Amino acid sequence: MKLSVIIPVFNEELTIKKIIKSVESSPVDLKEIIIIDDCSTDSTREILSEINSSLVRIFYNKSNKGKGYSLKRGFLEAKGEICIVQDADLEYDPYEFPKLIQPILENKADVVYGSRFQGSGPHRVVYFWHRIGNGFLTLMSNFFTDLNLSDMETCYKAFKRNIIQSIKIEENRFGFEPEITAKISKMNLRIYEVGISYYGRTYAEGKKISWRDGFRALYCILKYNLFR
Repeated sequence: MKLSVIIPVFNEELTIKKIIKSVESSPVDLKEIIIIDDCSTDSTREILSEINSSLVRIFYNKSNKGKGYSLKRGFLEAKGEICIVQDADLEYDPYEFPKLIQPILENKADVVYGSRFQGSGPHRVVYFWHRIGNGFLTLMSNFFTDLNLSDMETCYKAFKRNIIQSIKIEENRFGFEPEITAKISKMNLRIYEVGISYYGRTYAEGKKISWRDGFRALYCILKYNLFR
């Protein structure tokens, strides 16, 4: 099965070249790397314009739409049998793609989440309250979905392409995570979770998610589990 790796990008001039190179060198059968630039205001767009790779397809949003919108666009463009979400900030290691897709390749799973809180790989120690908030949101999501995930908010999610393309994604920003979790929980799918490494970054290093996104995530948990 060939992979489509979807990378939403916003103001990642320091890491975009590195993440593309890292994805290209990952030990998997790549179909394509789909990059959606969300109207970056730094030099990201200029850097992307210089990329010369047969694997890379680049799309540019005309205005800043958010991560969810960019992922939705990327999924619709995907041609590989498996779609993987990859952030551009180097917090997640593409070298771990094989463990993420293995349950799908073995025909055991339709969707796989990569958990930052399981496994024996390295995990950078960063923000205590982020960990508490993540645990709370995962708990609330599990309460309504009846799943037993350990990391609902993880970036690393792998889907069979036909499945993710069949889902109508409504959230344009960070509400994508609880929305997609709620929707797949209602689809009688085989959902797996595998432990991954995590190289978290600080706000000084460019981390973008904030406490406001946590409140939106909680709203989305209620919205997509109770009213959809």
